[in-house]
Amino acid sequence: MNQNALELLEQRRSCRAYRPEQITEEELQAVVKAGTYAPTGMGRQSPIIVVVQDRETIDALNQMNAAIMGNPEANPFYGAPTVLIVLADKNIPTHFYDGCCVMDNLLNAAEAAGLGSCWIHRAREEFESAEGKALLAKWGIEGDYVGIGHCILGYREGDRPAPAPRKENYVYYVR
Repeated sequence: MNQNALELLEQRRSCRAYRPEQITEEELQAVVKAGTYAPTGMGRQSPIIVVVQDRETIDALNQMNAAIMGNPEANPFYGAPTVLIVLADKNIPTHFYDGCCVMDNLLNAAEAAGLGSCWIHRAREEFESAEGKALLAKWGIEGDYVGIGHCILGYREGDRPAPAPRKENYVYYVR
């Protein structure tokens, strides 16, 4: 059993405060590569990952996301310098589950690379909107994609929070 992998899974926490400096290309590529190795239904690889490091685009996505959550003054991306958007092909029956596996791999790989990360929701609503569809067209992304999530990345500002106690009855055994 790989004890390091298990410890990594136990230590990972969502990060909601980031330093402004950009992550390295080596760190970025390691995280993205891990995302591409996520399990997918029948190996179809229905998801795609869009890497966004342009501050203007991140700010626009942040505003879209805040509006969807009903709080235009919010900062749902917490100032992270990198946003990985996971989209999946709606025509593949397992697209949602495939995309969730990609998101999980990205989050855990970020932890392994020493980066802070957080899964930010509302990607589905963003990319169903006319503004979101216009962004996909601008980026040259064709197809029938649904937003699964945003994996924000950066260097953690402050300490890693302690884990919450695990709830009772989390696991049931039927033997």
